Amino acid sequence: MKFEDLNLIEPILKALTEEGYKTPSPIQERAIPHVLEGKDILGCAQTGTGKTAAFAIPIIQKIYGQGSKGAKRQVQALILTPTRELAVQIEESFKSYGRYTNLKYCSVFGGVSQNPQTEKLRRGVDVLVATPGRLNDLINQRQVNLSNVSMLVLDEADRMLDMGFINDVKKIILCIPKKRQTLFFSATMPKEITELVNSILVNPVKVAVTPVSSTVDKIKQYVYFVDKANKKKLLVYLLKNKDIDSALVFTRTKHEADRVEKDLTENKITAQAIHGNKSQSARQMALNNFKSGKIKVLVATDIAARGIDIDELSHVINYNLPNIPETYVHRIGRTGRAGLGGTSISFCEYEEKDYLKSIQKLIKKTIPSAEENPYPMLITTVIPKADKPQRGKGSKKSESEKVWMNKVSLKNGSHNGNKKKESSKKSYTKYASKNCQ
Repeated sequence: MKFEDLNLIEPILKALTEEGYKTPSPIQERAIPHVLEGKDILGCAQTGTGKTAAFAIPIIQKIYGQGSKGAKRQVQALILTPTRELAVQIEESFKSYGRYTNLKYCSVFGGVSQNPQTEKLRRGVDVLVATPGRLNDLINQRQVNLSNVSMLVLDEADRMLDMGFINDVKKIILCIPKKRQTLFFSATMPKEITELVNSILVNPVKVAVTPVSSTVDKIKQYVYFVDKANKKKLLVYLLKNKDIDSALVFTRTKHEADRVEKDLTENKITAQAIHGNKSQSARQMALNNFKSGKIKVLVATDIAARGIDIDELSHVINYNLPNIPETYVHRIGRTGRAGLGGTSISFCEYEEKDYLKSIQKLIKKTIPSAEENPYPMLITTVIPKADKPQRGKGSKKSESEKVWMNKVSLKNGSHNGNKKKESSKKSYTKYASKNCQ
């Protein structure tokens, strides 16, 4: 099938041709006709399958077909999304697909001054892309009018709810006419959002092009079993010695992201970090530098990484495994986009083995261990810190504390005087590989 077969108007077809779009993806092929017919949509497709175009293209066509609404345009379509980066990405997509339609678009999000955003709203917009928090602020200030919204889109709905936006979303929905078309798109559909789906969708058409737990087959996946203390060394080794053109490195926390950026920079590897504590301008600059190839590595937390759309990203590296299995699917979906291949590398320390098991259960496949590992896992048991005997400040180690430290050394295979260190190293690595999968 071609885009021409979807009964799209010439201005959109012209824009799609210039963007290099030739054939619609499965989610686009199945969703666009139903959206044009005015039906509610419950769409489920993994990251990188073209969900944005699946709702943006038909929305542009429907608004364009209604003709001019006068000098002061009213918001007719509202797209809610969880992060600033994704809001900017969606607005850019609307501008690209609708460049020949003369429609007006605007995105509003927190972390920056609202003045440029409110000025755009005063001039009038047809499509508004917003994060829930900033939009609620503007509603309370009477800076935005949603009384003419006829199309509502909840994009990345599962993540929006995970981030605690459910109450903000419900408040916004109360400000929108009940008679509307609602499009609900998400990469995963956990049971927790079923209630919300049932309350806002009317006889929806369900569009699911891939299992919600699947990962793209063209993405090669590997896991390195490594001690926490050696993760930095392993990351530097891979980025310097492997054929990695570009890498998006995921960390669990903002602090970890900054630390990884510093470690890489000290090892002469160009890198920048993005997370919630960074200003919007700093985050956008880092993203632009990564897209243009000025830096080799972008270090990100999960929330900050939402909306990152990078063509031909060769590698995704999980510096920390996520504690939510679905997040793994989101992460590695950053590569292998638009039918291209990619590689996912995950570091698994001892305390993350349960996360790995949950991920493998979700995706229904075992992630193979990397054949070459210069820093194999040695720690196969973690001695709880609570077991460590306490001593006063300045006092000498007690006999019980010496016993505890010796126990840790023995468990970790790092005690001095071990003549069989190398053989122990191999046995520990074999044990870790066996028990961490």
